Amino acid sequence: MLEQKTRSDYMAIVNLGTYPPKQCGIATFSNDLRNSLTIHDNDVKVIAISDNSYSYQYSEEVIFEINQNQKKDYINAAHMVNRSDDIELVILQHEYGIFGGKSGQYILEFTKLLRKPYVLVTHTVLPKPERHRKQVLKQISRKASGIVCMTEQSKELLVNLYGATPEVISVIGHGVPEFKGGSQAELKEKYNLTGKQVISTFGLIGPGKGLELGIKAVKKVTQQYPDVLFLILGQTHPMLKKTEGEKYREMLEDLVEKLDLKDNVRFVNKYLTDDEIGEYLYATDIYLSPYPNKDQAVSGTLAFAVGCGRAIVATAYSYAKEVLSDNRGLMDEKIDPDNLARLMVQILSDEELKETLQNNALALGKEWTWPSIGMKYTDMFHQIINGGNRQEGYRYNYAEL
Repeated sequence: MLEQKTRSDYMAIVNLGTYPPKQCGIATFSNDLRNSLTIHDNDVKVIAISDNSYSYQYSEEVIFEINQNQKKDYINAAHMVNRSDDIELVILQHEYGIFGGKSGQYILEFTKLLRKPYVLVTHTVLPKPERHRKQVLKQISRKASGIVCMTEQSKELLVNLYGATPEVISVIGHGVPEFKGGSQAELKEKYNLTGKQVISTFGLIGPGKGLELGIKAVKKVTQQYPDVLFLILGQTHPMLKKTEGEKYREMLEDLVEKLDLKDNVRFVNKYLTDDEIGEYLYATDIYLSPYPNKDQAVSGTLAFAVGCGRAIVATAYSYAKEVLSDNRGLMDEKIDPDNLARLMVQILSDEELKETLQNNALALGKEWTWPSIGMKYTDMFHQIINGGNRQEGYRYNYAEL
């Protein structure tokens, strides 16, 4: 018999961040986190951060909309939360680019007025931030009742560089869907991949993803494995498409043509559902994560690949170095197509190595399913609300900004 829930077990929470139908990593994370919290009997509403480029038709859980460039919206949102008798806690998704003002500083207008506890979820923790970015994150961290980061390295940076209190920081994994799995042979047949050694990468396409590096590496792999196929899964980031059109994708297509790889690279130009992502990943022999920025603190796409237990090759960026340690993947320290190609060939030529990497990744991925992650957040929130874990008395010093 299931234990009877009491009203004290329920929490009323509001998540502040971008949110679907906006297409970006933070919006997807916000939605997935909300779903994972509701299955643990939390009531989760949303304050959505919008922009001037699109008009978003939000679902009913969105109770307030902030135009990212309107400072007054942040102020009004704080007043709305303070007036509400139902909202007990705020989740603040932090990524510099989603908020208005220099380095996203308009979010400070919200937090300085907020009289409810908030949990800061950090998606970017820079090891060498420029001064203003450092001060913005420092200010937000000081008043947070709880801080979530996704790696131990990010925790160290938050404490040692941004002055956060260690006791309020929790390291919680990114969260991945409960993928259904499936026969690789059947999935390859479904997606017209039969007979191919499949390398894949996915996500919203734009500069900074290292896709040109991946294409050059695949060219070198074809010298030993002419049947290899590199799947570039996903559409161009909507904000990039709005300002530059398909210039970046066209550059990639030109590179494919130049390197004579039209039979070895396939673009799947669409926004993929979780089910589609899972099927493509289970059809994949090697997942490639070629970020050129070594300071990349989080990668949801890499987390998804770990969740599916893929054999992974990545450049040695910050998140990959922690996630792929203990023989969960192979990494290129130099960020070089020759090195990436060598690592991929190493996996393709050694079935035992491939299976070891897959099993090790999957063992971690099972700990990251969204229901498990939602429980960790729920436990943290209960501790804050019932245990009074709040940092009181801090006053913003705008002279620092």
